[in-house]
Amino acid sequence: MTQVSDLVKLVDSRDITELQMKQSDCELIIRKKEALRQPEPTVSMPLGMPHLMYAPPPPAAPAPPPATAGPAASAPALALPAPPKPVQSSHPPLKCPMAGTFYCSPAPGEPPFVKVGDKVQKGQVICIIEAMKLMNEIEADQSGTIAEILVDNGKPVSVDMPLFVIIP
Repeated sequence: MTQVSDLVKLVDSRDITELQMKQSDCELIIRKKEALRQPEPTVSMPLGMPHLMYAPPPPAAPAPPPATAGPAASAPALALPAPPKPVQSSHPPLKCPMAGTFYCSPAPGEPPFVKVGDKVQKGQVICIIEAMKLMNEIEADQSGTIAEILVDNGKPVSVDMPLFVIIP
């Protein structure tokens, strides 16, 4: 899975819209959303067998909030992303590249990657989005100062949802 994660990062960081790789009995296809209207990479398993396509679950009806919040929940709960906090800045926000769960720190109990007022460099990891049990590091799209954090830790997020405001 580490190799798949590295390949996804490679495709994301380059001017590549699709990567297809076949090796022995395994086939992997990674497409950017510009190439296909799917928010997540598509992974196929052994050739000759029906291809398994992974797609996000259909939207569920709003559920009451769980009694405990955090990434260590024992059973996955389907939840709709909370409406984003209103952006108070005139600067465009850094938007979420995928649907998943937002985490502000590398692990429970550890300090957050960034806080309001922190200076960041382009490419610096500023949060994690968990999608399909993969932890995806989200990097700053520009150098500057974190002016706002628009999502609460452990909350579901969707594609193009504002996450941060970074003032150059």
